[in-house]
Amino acid sequence: MTQAIALPLPSAVGDIDAYIRAANRFPLLTEQEEFDCATRFRDHEDLDAARRLVLSHLRLVISIARGYLGYGLPHADLIQEGNIGLMKAVKRFDPARGVRLVSFATHWIKAEIHEYVVRNWRMVKMATTKAQRKLFFNLRSMKTDSSTLLPAQIADIAHRLSVKPEEVAEMETRLSGRDMAMEANEDDDETFAPISYLADHHSEPTQILEARAREHLQSEGLQEALAALDPRSRRIIETRWLADEQSATLHDLAAEFGVSAERIRQIEAKALQKMRGVLAPA
Repeated sequence: MTQAIALPLPSAVGDIDAYIRAANRFPLLTEQEEFDCATRFRDHEDLDAARRLVLSHLRLVISIARGYLGYGLPHADLIQEGNIGLMKAVKRFDPARGVRLVSFATHWIKAEIHEYVVRNWRMVKMATTKAQRKLFFNLRSMKTDSSTLLPAQIADIAHRLSVKPEEVAEMETRLSGRDMAMEANEDDDETFAPISYLADHHSEPTQILEARAREHLQSEGLQEALAALDPRSRRIIETRWLADEQSATLHDLAAEFGVSAERIRQIEAKALQKMRGVLAPA
């Protein structure tokens, strides 16, 4: 597993308000400053440049982490996990692609926080399938208010998320029983910080970019990558990574093709590498 960058950061453990004030004092970087820092880190492993990139985006982590407070987990812990995602993003960020770090880092921050929620919130552990987890993470944002969903609304959400209506109703009941209020007092510094304009998730540029990228990967991009594989490799990838329910194990596929589990793993790794080459931006 790739390690995050080891950088001295202000700790979110303790006085969370003091941490937020400290994070907001770090200046935002201009596009040119960001490009220069990212280039120095990529080409020369300049940790001071990496540190500037991380510190200038701490407020982004705080903003994203705040959106997960409804799951009843400590805000400080959510921020700490998000910071790990931010550092991973900085390590992988390529300034030559012409995308700002805020757009690239959002995915990594959310991925780390999602994993933390899955590990620590008991209700998520009940959602074992891909569809159920998708429902868990999307139901809150799809509800227009705090009232109980009507049958027509349940049917609409079930159709949009490709789950059964009874699963939507059950998940709503679970979430309502566990629901907690969002942060009561807004921090004044955070309110006036430039990052606060990212709060509208319906028109946020990073959300639009992510949606477009996902749409491409899930449609034309994914089909192109699968088409580049031989039948056996495609079968392995589809059953290991794209199955709607339980994925096949290496031993399952080894028995199917009459080879060893290690050989299946080698074929899988080679296929994934080939797919990454097809999916890589031009």
